[in-house]
Amino acid sequence: MCTSITLKDKDMYFGRNLDLEYSFGERVVVTPRNYVFKLRAKEPMMRHYAMIGMATVAEGYPLYAEAVNEKGLYMAGLNFPGNAVYMEKREDKDNITPFELIPWILGQAATVLEVKALITRLNIIDLPFGEKMPLAPLHWHIADGERSLVMEQTAEGLKVYDDPVGVLTNNPTFDFHLMNLNRYMHLSPEQAKNGFSKSVELKTFGEGMGAIGLPGDSSPASRYIKAAFLKLNSVPGEGECGCVSQFFHILDSVAMVRGSVVTESGNNDITTYSCCINGSRGIYYYKTYENNRICAVNLFNEDLEADKVKEFSIREQQEICFVN
Repeated sequence: MCTSITLKDKDMYFGRNLDLEYSFGERVVVTPRNYVFKLRAKEPMMRHYAMIGMATVAEGYPLYAEAVNEKGLYMAGLNFPGNAVYMEKREDKDNITPFELIPWILGQAATVLEVKALITRLNIIDLPFGEKMPLAPLHWHIADGERSLVMEQTAEGLKVYDDPVGVLTNNPTFDFHLMNLNRYMHLSPEQAKNGFSKSVELKTFGEGMGAIGLPGDSSPASRYIKAAFLKLNSVPGEGECGCVSQFFHILDSVAMVRGSVVTESGNNDITTYSCCINGSRGIYYYKTYENNRICAVNLFNEDLEADKVKEFSIREQQEICFVN
C-alpha cells in the first residue's frame, strides 16, 4: 500500500508514502556515478547518473524503493499484488530484474521521453535478489517535472501509461484509476451550488461542501481520488519550505494511522515514512511514522565521482521542540 505524487511549482517535487506493516531496514542512500551496478542478465553499469533515495543496502547493493537522479528524473515502486507478473528471460529483450529496474532506468535516462525510448525492449524477469529476499509485486511511477508515466507488467505484457494526473497508488491497474476519476468530476474546492432541484431552495451550511463525496478510506482507489483532488487543487506556500510543507500535507491526507488498517496477518499497516524530493536541487526530505520532524539529505553535497554508496540512517525517534 503506497501513494506517489508529483507537484510542480518553481521547482519539481516528487515523493511518496510507503505503507507497510514492518520496516525493511530503510535508509537514505546516495549512489555516486562510479558505483558499479552489477546486473543479473546484462553487462554491468560501470558509470551512470548519480541518484538518491530510500533503500535497503544488501551485500553493498542499494535496493531502492524510490529515488531521483541528478537530472531530476524520479522513479518509485509501489505494491501491485495479484497483477504484477515477472517473465522468463528472453534473448531478444533487455532482461532486468525488479530490484535492478530503478537504477537501470535512473542511471541512463534524464527525462520521461528518454525512459520511453529505453524501455521499448524491456522484459522484467522473475529473478529475486536472493533466497531470503523474494520479489515484491510492483508497478512503477516515473516523472521528470514535465511528464509522468506509469509502467506495469502484467500477464498481458508490459504496459506504459501516460499519467496526466501525476498520482499513483496500488491495485487495480492504472487504466481503472484514470477511468474512475470520471465518477468524481462534480467535486469542487469551491462552495457547492444547488443542482438538486430548481423548485427547492438549498444552500450550504458549512465550508467544504463542494467536495462532499471525496473518499476518506485507505483503499487504493480512494487514496488515488483524494490525492489527485488535493494535488490538482493545491496552492503551495512561498519558497522552498512552503512547497515542501504543502507536499507533506498532501501525503498526510492519505497516510495510514496505526490501527486504521489491519492486514490479513493481523498486523497494522502504517505509513512507515513519507518523502518529498526536490528534483531540481537533489534534496531528499523525509519524515517517519514515529518522527514527524522533516529531515533532509542533499545529493549534491556528496562526492558524486565516488565508487561506493553512502548511507544515512533515518532519524526515527520523535524530536520535540520545547519552547519554555
